[in-house]
Amino acid sequence: MNKILIIEDNVVLCRMLCNWLERKGLQTEHTGSVVQARKLITSTNADIILSDIRLSDGDGVEDVLKWMNKQQIRIPFIVMTEYSGISSAVQAMKLGAEDYLPKPINPDKLYSLLRELLQRRNKPERSLIFRRESRAIREMERRAQLVANTDMSVLIRGDSGTGKEHVARSIHAASPRAGNSFVAVDCGAIPKELAASEFFGHTKGAFTGAMDDKLGVLNAASGGTLFLDEVCNLPYEIQALLLRALQERSYRPVGGKQEMNANVRIIAATNEHIGKAIETGRFREDLYHRLCEFIINVPSLAECREDILPLAEFFREQSCIEFSKKVIRFDAETQKIMQAYGWPGNVRELRHCVRSAVLLADNDAIGVKELDIDLHVTADGYALKAENEEREHIIKALDAARNNKAMAANLLKISRPTLYEKMKKYGIE
Repeated sequence: MNKILIIEDNVVLCRMLCNWLERKGLQTEHTGSVVQARKLITSTNADIILSDIRLSDGDGVEDVLKWMNKQQIRIPFIVMTEYSGISSAVQAMKLGAEDYLPKPINPDKLYSLLRELLQRRNKPERSLIFRRESRAIREMERRAQLVANTDMSVLIRGDSGTGKEHVARSIHAASPRAGNSFVAVDCGAIPKELAASEFFGHTKGAFTGAMDDKLGVLNAASGGTLFLDEVCNLPYEIQALLLRALQERSYRPVGGKQEMNANVRIIAATNEHIGKAIETGRFREDLYHRLCEFIINVPSLAECREDILPLAEFFREQSCIEFSKKVIRFDAETQKIMQAYGWPGNVRELRHCVRSAVLLADNDAIGVKELDIDLHVTADGYALKAENEEREHIIKALDAARNNKAMAANLLKISRPTLYEKMKKYGIE
């Protein structure tokens, strides 16, 4: 029988929830204290935890959920909160909570959520793990492993779709900060006028619309890792504030008077050439030097051709499980096309392409007609549009660099040996 641990100091509400859940066939255990909750979590086999935020002797998020993260205890955690505590509930979800329920609790909504979590928890999962073996990827992984155990800031460079966030998460998971939060921020999605509040939080009444105190992402990532995706898009006005917070290890919320500790590790990522952003005045050079204590370059899929077919097989197997289909292979012509294609969208494009092909397949093999790749046929076979575009990019880079191969490779964000290989492949003198 599945067990629900309820952490709630309102005795009436707690008893009501226990009675209702037991009538639904669930086993319950309850407490109203942080101290007792920790004991129950470590000594009983609860399947789901349902916790209030404000408890008589502490905080359900700060003193229970954060503690569980540090102890590496993985039990689905649902937060119950008054409407005034929504910001705290959002903070809880950043720390790994599954969901939050506003009070008064809607029994049907609660049961629906519990049933979904229990089905997921009880369903036998097939573990699909893929390890890429190309030399460029193995070198990237070696560098990531080396820096993971330090507290250095890391800058991850690579084209869109190469998996920069995956690299950042792997660094966090192998670091001493792994027991704390990994908070990802898309710097291009933050409105300029809200950026300061998003990063540093604000106090009630700090500006029009600030109805409650808000904790920013620096607080959410405290003790853990803050991942700044597409960092070149960070609003310029925030860059100076972020630089100070990183240098001084402290910051002040908007409208606040008290300094807060900035105990975070920064991992940033970009698909842009930051040097150009600095030259055009969009990015501060001093912040760049603070972020790039260690650089990791993520190679494009075109630079790791030996990974293409194994990755495609991995995504095919994943997609078959997702769609409950039995597609067991790619036919020979399809494999030839995938191996030759330039994959400008990198691993993301390959995954989307395979996923779509599995869904479209009406037999056990994926053929050319199921692939959504932009190509046309010539007398010599398949002439791929992406390869023609790549050849033009290389020629333009060489012209811009006045045939300086090192500079051209830098402009293209590839290694010099890779540039030589591509020049030979496309017959570029």
